[in-house]
Amino acid sequence: MKAEAPLRVLYAASEAHPLVKTGGLADVAGALPRALRNLGHDLRLVLPAYPAALERAGALRTAAAFQVDGRPLRLLEGRLPGTRVHLYLVDCPALFRRPGHPYLDAGGRPWPDNAERFCVFARAVAELACDRLGRRWRPQVVHCNDWQTGLVPALLALEPVPPAVVFTVHNLAYQGLFPHATFTALGLPDAWWSYQALEFHGRLSFIKGGLVFAHRVNTVSPTYAREIMTPAAGCGLDGLLRHRAHRVSGILNGIDTGVWNPARDPHLAARFHARRLAPRADNRRALRRRLGLDPDDEAVLAVHVGRLVEQKGADIILDALPRLLALGMQVAVLGSGERALEDALRAAARTRPGRVAVHLGYDEGLAHLMEGGADLFLMPSRFEPCGLNQLYSLRYGAVPVVHRVGGLADTVTDAGPAALAAGEATGFVFDAPEPGALAAAVERAVALKRDPRAWTRLQRAGMRQDHSWRRRAGEYLALYRRALADAGPAR
Repeated sequence: MKAEAPLRVLYAASEAHPLVKTGGLADVAGALPRALRNLGHDLRLVLPAYPAALERAGALRTAAAFQVDGRPLRLLEGRLPGTRVHLYLVDCPALFRRPGHPYLDAGGRPWPDNAERFCVFARAVAELACDRLGRRWRPQVVHCNDWQTGLVPALLALEPVPPAVVFTVHNLAYQGLFPHATFTALGLPDAWWSYQALEFHGRLSFIKGGLVFAHRVNTVSPTYAREIMTPAAGCGLDGLLRHRAHRVSGILNGIDTGVWNPARDPHLAARFHARRLAPRADNRRALRRRLGLDPDDEAVLAVHVGRLVEQKGADIILDALPRLLALGMQVAVLGSGERALEDALRAAARTRPGRVAVHLGYDEGLAHLMEGGADLFLMPSRFEPCGLNQLYSLRYGAVPVVHRVGGLADTVTDAGPAALAAGEATGFVFDAPEPGALAAAVERAVALKRDPRAWTRLQRAGMRQDHSWRRRAGEYLALYRRALADAGPAR
């Protein structure tokens, strides 16, 4: 059989690790292009030139100077650090060279000109994709991500022979909504002010540009792809998604198995692997010391790492705490988010010192140690497009306890009798995002942990799973080829 030819793909995103990161999109945008490049495909990543990206990108050169909407721009060219991925940064100092968060001002509010910022970025990406910036390179596929790149598929649909376009929804709750006056100010085509294009209940919706105009739409897990076609999870866009259901699919996110490798992780007190789990006890003791927890080797240690927001269920953990602590457990939380949740967690740690520990903010090394030392990882998300922490937990033998939703449902197999007997169980799954349901699942976990052999089998089943980006890259290649077939010949 003749090998399929390498593809030329332009990957457009608003963040990518290690240049700039606010969430899981950055992990995907930093890892998937590298995995595809390692398979021999011509992957080029394009981002806005934020200060952090300019600082961390290494050597850059000016590849083109051009204008968009009367604004002077530069296209900077380099490599994504530590990879062979070709990197482009769209440099517009007035729009992107701002300190701190890429989307929010110092007060935590969206930058008031976000619509203009990401419209200019989208127009620059379209110019690059259509080879109008002198690069002598034209992608066969343009892969866009979330609302910040939502106008790219719409702009490319205006081209006589557009590339195939894939649009990935990482979280449908963030849609890029702006008033009609913004639509007018951006100079977008009048025909786009329609419910069949970018209009959404009287507002401009950036994300609809991707959902309507891309040849293929995908999400970051198969279950989430089904959920967003329902009123409960569709955020008002479920009708459109059902209309395009034949073009909507889900591919699970992967993880960087080089960074997340318990056998080589420099953040751990003791390294381990699936055949040698005993050193996890050393990590557990180190974690207790670091967090000020009692040195109680008999206590089951449960942790949570994530944003302290309603979506992630931090309030569910708080409300379940009395039942969890009644089991003799210890609970540790790492994260930041809503002030009320942060304050409540601080209060819980003050009330139960030695049993509850809270570290507000983010600490990469501590996150790794928590995965390498915890018995349980709590993830009671109300909705979860994919989730990464449960994948890290599976790889590190920290048994996940998750709500059956989105990517959590796709990646964790409940430790029911049949799955345990078959060696397929990897964690504990509950069906309602409620404190009682979480506590009941944890009680099942604590009961199983009393059987060391069964517990070890459960850990090893999770650690054997392959959630590498190399595997996911093959699924994205198949999606790109479907998009090319949808777009038609001559690409």
